[in-house]
Amino acid sequence: MTQEKKMVIFVISDSLGETGNNLAEAATVQFPNVKFEYHRFPLTKTTSLLAGILEKAKRLDAFVVHTLVGKGLASYVNSYCNENHLCVLDGMSNIITTIEEKTGETPLYQSGRNHNLNQSYFNRIEALEFAVTYDDGKDPAGFEKADIVLLGVSRTSKTPLSLYLANKNFRVANLPLVPKAGIPKEIWQVDPQKIFGLTNDPTILNNIRRERMITYGLNPDTNYSSIQNIEKELAFAADLYKKIGCLIINVSNKSIEETATLIMESLPK
Repeated sequence: MTQEKKMVIFVISDSLGETGNNLAEAATVQFPNVKFEYHRFPLTKTTSLLAGILEKAKRLDAFVVHTLVGKGLASYVNSYCNENHLCVLDGMSNIITTIEEKTGETPLYQSGRNHNLNQSYFNRIEALEFAVTYDDGKDPAGFEKADIVLLGVSRTSKTPLSLYLANKNFRVANLPLVPKAGIPKEIWQVDPQKIFGLTNDPTILNNIRRERMITYGLNPDTNYSSIQNIEKELAFAADLYKKIGCLIINVSNKSIEETATLIMESLPK
């Protein structure tokens, strides 16, 4: 029997550590046969704190990923790792140095500047509140106010996609499509380039809906989850999308991030 391969990763940051964590995760998903153990150390702003963390990393033979911006902290970690034969990835210093050399500008060396409470932050909060207010077609008035309108039958990721896009500062409203329900007149007042019709593979949708029913402790074999009903719903949606003239996106086998990127790239400039 093959022994499972393991790897310990330390993610160290003098801010929240999201950049380093995302960087590490983007790489580790390429190795499905390795079990990765993450240790995150955010808001690490002194060498005394770093010393203890690095000693632990040495004991566990960890791979150290850091996005330290504070002067001296990055070089401290890099030197320690090199002297103690630890693998290290400096995710920030080289980029900052290159920009400094290219522009001639002196960096601020302030950690967490991308999390400052600037106007973009408040716009994002407003967008999140908008997405919640106009989720599931609660108020048709939101369609004309929205930057993006998502249409789709049940379980085509409308709500999580709305919240993800809201985090990108887009005001998003979504409408669940039910063949026997009417379509709000406001939909026809929206620029079709801002409307996106979500669809899915009937078999995948069937599995998703069955699992949802099971989660609620209900019978999975209902009209809601039947292939015949799903195909009718998808046909109704496809016909509506054609009438509107909006972009259609099949979300089957796509992550929320992939679908969101398609939408953002397709918006009128």
